[in-house]
Amino acid sequence: MSESIRTTKKVLLAVGILVVFFAYTFLLRNQHSSPVIAPSSLSSGGNTSSSNSSNSGGSGSSANTASASYKDGTYTGSIANAFYGNVQVQVSISGGKITNVHFLQYPNDNPNSQNINQQATPYLKQEAIQAQSANVNTITGATFTSQAFVQSMSSALNQAKA
Repeated sequence: MSESIRTTKKVLLAVGILVVFFAYTFLLRNQHSSPVIAPSSLSSGGNTSSSNSSNSGGSGSSANTASASYKDGTYTGSIANAFYGNVQVQVSISGGKITNVHFLQYPNDNPNSQNINQQATPYLKQEAIQAQSANVNTITGATFTSQAFVQSMSSALNQAKA
């Protein structure tokens, strides 16, 4: 009899552990975590070159510098894979300067992606307009979106080079 009680206890313990595990993963999956967004003056910009000094010029890539002049018009960038969806931007240029960046596509299929990108896309847009290039800092928590933004933005700006 003690053997069957011991077996029952083991089975109940295993079932309990599985229930706790599945409850934890369900809650974690549905948690709406916000990206940690640091101002560009505080961020080190690990994935972008020359992001700490906009006057130093593009020291290491084919990305555009702040002194670049673009042809006026509206240019659509290529579709870039952001793992959880695609990113595609449309860039408006007036007077040789970037005046607006519009997101045509961005990951928004699930609540977590919607929450992250609602916060990340305005920062990416603001930084691109401020930098007058695709050289923007990667946003922690929106790394894939940031990287795809740089790809699509670079594609659009390459079309706009004067």
